[in-house]
Amino acid sequence: MKQPTVSLLRDDGPQAVLLIVGPSLGTAVTPLWDACARALAGPVTVVGWDLPGHGRSVPDPDPFTIADLATVVWSATSAVREEHSAAPYYAGVSLGGTVGLQLAIDHGTELAGVAPVCSGAKIGTPEGWHDRATLVRRAGTPVMVSGSAQRWFASGFLERDPGTGTTLLNGLQHTDKESYAACCEALAAFDARNSLSDIRIPVLAVAGDHDEVTPLSFAEEIAAGTNGQAALITGAAHLAPAEQPAAVAALLDTFLTKEIR
Repeated sequence: MKQPTVSLLRDDGPQAVLLIVGPSLGTAVTPLWDACARALAGPVTVVGWDLPGHGRSVPDPDPFTIADLATVVWSATSAVREEHSAAPYYAGVSLGGTVGLQLAIDHGTELAGVAPVCSGAKIGTPEGWHDRATLVRRAGTPVMVSGSAQRWFASGFLERDPGTGTTLLNGLQHTDKESYAACCEALAAFDARNSLSDIRIPVLAVAGDHDEVTPLSFAEEIAAGTNGQAALITGAAHLAPAEQPAAVAALLDTFLTKEIR
């Protein structure tokens, strides 16, 4: 599959801690993570990647798996990883979090830690994801906007920060439908529950208290399976780094400085 487009969200230089961040299905990485990246205490360099057909990445309608995504993300970030002497950290939202778990399984010795945010070792059902893929291929990604606005954001967020919310929803509307459908099918096949014990690096699993897609129990399952920790963000649904950037940044600051271990 095609490599994703990688963007620097914050660059504090090669001596800084390197944090690679990943997006949720239907979102571009920059509006999802930018405010949180700027709120990190640092010094930290934050690099984001976009899913196929999302944000800055070119479409890729061919079938792929979460493992395939993890492979191309690792390859796409090789140059920036080589610039930093220490192993990078990874944080990803929802689908981006599943990529983080896969990276921890495949490249654990080369990662300093992984933080799945509003994610799970298994998300949804195969039938649900295949049904969504069929719907989007037929009707396009605009059909997902209304439901996503309800799932993504806690009550009051769109009124409090209409700019961020509108940018994220517009990004969904303009996402390539075939690439979106391929992402749905990748999620349908993903189930890392039996592999969590293979993850030997520090894990911080973060949940939003209003998230009905990946509730706190999903974070607790990841934490229990990896001997990691789970944390709850108040006032957030499924896109916590955009909804509560300061709170997510505070958790990541602690994680990056290893004080949470």
